[in-house]
Amino acid sequence: MEKLLYAIPAIGVLSLIYTLLKFNWVGKQDAGNDRMKEISNYIAEGAMAFLKAEYKVLTYFVIIAAILLGVMGFSNENSHWSIAIAFVIGAVFSAVAGFIGMRVATKANVRTAQAARTSLSKALKVSFTGGAVMGLGVSGLAVLGLGALFIVLKMMFAPEAAVSSHEMEMTIEVLTGFSLGAESIALFARVGGGIYTKAADVGADLVGKVEAGIPEDDPRNPATIADNVGDNVGDVAGMGADLFGSYVATVLATMVLGRETTAADNFAGFSPILLPMLIAAMGIIFSIIGTLFVKVSDKTGLNTIAVQKALNMGNWGSIVLTAIASYFLVQYLLPETLSLRGHEFSKNGVFGAIIVGLLVGTLMSIITEYYTAMGKRPVNSIIRQSVTGHATNIIGGLAIGMESTFLPILVLAGGIYGSYLCAGLYGVSIAAAGMMATTAMQLAIDAFGPIADNAGGIAEMSELPKDVREKTDILDAVGNTTAATGKGFAIASAALTSLALFAAFVGISKINGIDIYKADVLAGLFVGAMIPFIFSSLAIRAVGEAAMSMVEEVRRQFKSIPGIMEGTGKPEYDKCVAISTQASIKKMMLPGAIAILSPIIIGFVFGAEVLGGFLAGATVSGVLLGMFQNNAGGAWDNAKKSFESGVNINGETYYKKSEPHKASVTGDTVGDPFKDTSGPSMNILIKLMSIVSLVIAPSIVKLHPPDAAKTTVKPTIENVMAKR
Repeated sequence: MEKLLYAIPAIGVLSLIYTLLKFNWVGKQDAGNDRMKEISNYIAEGAMAFLKAEYKVLTYFVIIAAILLGVMGFSNENSHWSIAIAFVIGAVFSAVAGFIGMRVATKANVRTAQAARTSLSKALKVSFTGGAVMGLGVSGLAVLGLGALFIVLKMMFAPEAAVSSHEMEMTIEVLTGFSLGAESIALFARVGGGIYTKAADVGADLVGKVEAGIPEDDPRNPATIADNVGDNVGDVAGMGADLFGSYVATVLATMVLGRETTAADNFAGFSPILLPMLIAAMGIIFSIIGTLFVKVSDKTGLNTIAVQKALNMGNWGSIVLTAIASYFLVQYLLPETLSLRGHEFSKNGVFGAIIVGLLVGTLMSIITEYYTAMGKRPVNSIIRQSVTGHATNIIGGLAIGMESTFLPILVLAGGIYGSYLCAGLYGVSIAAAGMMATTAMQLAIDAFGPIADNAGGIAEMSELPKDVREKTDILDAVGNTTAATGKGFAIASAALTSLALFAAFVGISKINGIDIYKADVLAGLFVGAMIPFIFSSLAIRAVGEAAMSMVEEVRRQFKSIPGIMEGTGKPEYDKCVAISTQASIKKMMLPGAIAILSPIIIGFVFGAEVLGGFLAGATVSGVLLGMFQNNAGGAWDNAKKSFESGVNINGETYYKKSEPHKASVTGDTVGDPFKDTSGPSMNILIKLMSIVSLVIAPSIVKLHPPDAAKTTVKPTIENVMAKR
């Protein structure tokens, strides 16, 4: 059975080979005329300049954090200095995941624009293949990194040791360093990229579309190159690092709990640890198969339904195949009966939990699509409220965002309860692993949107025929919906993963539960619930301040550069790119520091139980806030886009530049930092704080030993459920 372990990194390598082949295919497509290539080069150079500046700053952070982790490993007999190496490897892999996405996106955007001159089907093929490179590259790196590092650590610490041994415990605890490195880079990449893209987007919209009355992505707008660069650094590189971290954290949480899982006959072997890694590996194979289903006919008209249907076919196909394969994998790997912390469950229960996870992911995507897609009640309600002005548009969007938390939370709560009934806490974690198994496909669907958005910008700036922009706008509109559903999917998986990490933290910190009747624990709960709000405030404020600088610069250029509005003067695009780059690098540090330092301070000052209350508050608050911001922003965006093709309200049709359209632009501007900066960061925030807590748990135990006399009488969740 242990020989299957070597298949995991092998599938990771296979995924990377397939990624390389598809990357080369994208590169061989026609890049269009000289003007298109020139604009594409501007975008690529700006994107790489940002990435270089960001990674330079993050290199210092990685070095300092690795040194501190190494010192912690040397000073604590329950840890090991090699956690620092695992941290560095995780950080490097996360950065590479973002780099892969950036490279393919800046190649695919101009080629998608050129393909749109031929047909919608060809444009979809190029943009989706670019997204698939991103998805398979991220998943391949995650599976390769986790599988290979686990093999190496096992050979170092526990070549012959039992799963329940201290050596195996240390092996997996060192592996948490890999996840910590991945999530740390993901947070900074997502926040920094989100600040960059929305500062440019808001600045470009406010001065270009609202004040000057020129079209979106008009080459006369100095911020338009920065806006297109932002699509790559925020929605591609940031998102790639984000889902890389989520993918790794989910698998790791299940491995941590799998180490504690034993069989009734005392023989479970490595199967509960291997299972999440093997599910992730199988998910890559079925995601590759799923990409083959994503196609539309050349005869397809210009409508979003056909494109959305094609993407859904690929997504659902990979999910169904993963579910079928998981059944046989569970039947082969696991013994009939297993036990975790006194809770017994069967291998069929484990499979049931995987199905619950897949259902939760699917339902979350469907619900999010409903709340953010064009033509549905939520978006239409915002469109109608745009007729009466900017304020009612904002009110409508806020209301829809708040309403959109109702069904997802019920689905998520049902998923947690259902997966627990199936297989206890291991069931909750394996449900998250099942949900994340098709991350490659989810990310491919998500990443194609920014590529299509960039393609539309290039088409506009290159003055291509109007029908080209119409095709890219179809893809972009679908991309807005898939981006929103992807974020809903990510926040749901983050909630399940955080619960699994929380359970692992409780075990390692040697406490039996969290007693909220204690004043200090209850205080920790409230402080934890506050953290997502202050984090969001800092991120949104950073966007606002950077956007103000961008607006002032664009206004200056409109006034001072002769002939800019006539098209004879050339805008200084590099000045706007520099503003976004500098603002994002500076302003991403404080939110990131809060996420990393707050659990460290709470844990070392007040102990493990208070830290547990803190994590519980942050998780619930972060999940709700993330859903609200993602869905409100997505609905505002597609309400604005609906006006571009014309909407009929009470017998009157409204188009671009109408007063309702201007109100919708304001709503979209407010929603931009919601859906692309602070909202998507919530899932990283809650997982990162849980992983930091897991890493420092052995040191907290040493500093604050649990009171055995008190902890033994506390009922655990397993005992309470068993009594019921």
